Amino acid sequence: MRLSPRLGFRLILVAIAVAIIGLRLIPRHLPRTPSRPSTPDLSATNPLNQPGGGTVPPEAYEVYSALYQVPSDEPLVFSEKSVTDIPQVGGSCLKPTTPDEHEMADAFVAANAQSHRWEPKFAIPQGYRLLSAADAVEAQGCLQTHGADAAKCGSYRTVRHVRFLGVPGFDHAHTHALVSVIKMCGNFCGSGGIFAVEKTGASASWQRAGAADFTRDCSWAY
Repeated sequence: MRLSPRLGFRLILVAIAVAIIGLRLIPRHLPRTPSRPSTPDLSATNPLNQPGGGTVPPEAYEVYSALYQVPSDEPLVFSEKSVTDIPQVGGSCLKPTTPDEHEMADAFVAANAQSHRWEPKFAIPQGYRLLSAADAVEAQGCLQTHGADAAKCGSYRTVRHVRFLGVPGFDHAHTHALVSVIKMCGNFCGSGGIFAVEKTGASASWQRAGAADFTRDCSWAY
């Protein structure tokens, strides 16, 4: 059956009207899928190692001295500038669950908001070398190039790592603390970690605490 031109025109108008009505029934603003909140940038919200921290508190030397009582198989070389890092694993690698752990985490962040200066006050039987911030940079450069510049790198020929220590964050009783060590074997080579220590035993000496979820994700390698 053939449609007359008039009937065909009317059918076109009806189709257009239905289309217009259908478009008006579609919501103008489709519901949006709620986006997940982005992880805050800790370097912006809680920057660490800012200048102006002064000297390291005396109690910090007792902690690290106790941790280095066993001789190392390499020379101990420390930077006089305190440096730490808190990897952003799920926001932060630190996962405190108890009041004491929250206390230590907060104290650690506060203690390392500014970079402090270590002095030659460690009691380490093996002995150690403390480098200025500039010498630490130079030593890392020599490690990176494997001592290519003999004149500049001669004094670092036995150095395998430059260690950067963070300032401990203590609980209120000062029997537990968070510490950190970053071992650099070049400008882009090294490892590090944040771990808990505790003061135990008859001698009340500091030692590394057992593994726990609190700091389990706080070890890394460059």
